[in-house]
Amino acid sequence: MCLIAFAWNAHPEYKLIVAANRDEWRDRPAAPAAWWNDHPQILAGRDLKAGGTWMGVTRSGRFAAVTNFRDPGDRKSTARSRGELVTAFLLGDETPTAFLMATKKVAFDYNGFNLIVGDGTSLAYFGSIVGVIEILEPGVYALSNHTLNEPWPKVTMAKSALEAALQAEMSETARQVAICNFLSDKAVAHDGALPDTGVGIEWERVLSPALVVSPKYGTRATTILTMATSGDVSFVEHTRANDGAVSSVAKFSFHLRRS
Repeated sequence: MCLIAFAWNAHPEYKLIVAANRDEWRDRPAAPAAWWNDHPQILAGRDLKAGGTWMGVTRSGRFAAVTNFRDPGDRKSTARSRGELVTAFLLGDETPTAFLMATKKVAFDYNGFNLIVGDGTSLAYFGSIVGVIEILEPGVYALSNHTLNEPWPKVTMAKSALEAALQAEMSETARQVAICNFLSDKAVAHDGALPDTGVGIEWERVLSPALVVSPKYGTRATTILTMATSGDVSFVEHTRANDGAVSSVAKFSFHLRRS
């Protein structure tokens, strides 16, 4: 993922809401969200190059998502795929804290990343560059390719927009539309507000909107996950065409099955 806004125990009807855009090189093969044949408890898209995923959930309510930390000057060509971290948490039974403590010990094997993991009881964050594990309190957060809640324009916008969607009196359908709308924002940030992450001003402009559109790289999927306090889960994925338009929608719903 490259933009995630999420609310943890911040609304009486929802334990967790996640609104995310996955940005990736367009020539990197991936499968859309589905229940995995080899691990039928996992609902997620799949990276067909390395076999992992960027975000997923299980029938028991385990959730994980990863973003890259943008620093082109610090890349290891032999690094392991960060998507395997998401898969490993979804397949395991460790608490979020225990999993992130183990991950911290091997973080150098990967290029920079941010990892969010939850088991329905707690939600935790680990940024490999800072190296600190944070148990998240109830609230609304946002994350892109830097640290949690880093005030990049699209991070600030997404956090505020999700807060507004939660505070407004509206149906779940209307809330899904509102979330999809802010994830579809193509507005380019003013140059003075752009970060300097080492990719040059032209790429900073391209990457600044919530919805990234360019010929070789861009937003390929928009995903909205809601986990209700009742145990009902909704997972909606919008596949994006090269121009940013929604080309297909996949919807999944199930009730949490606690072990």
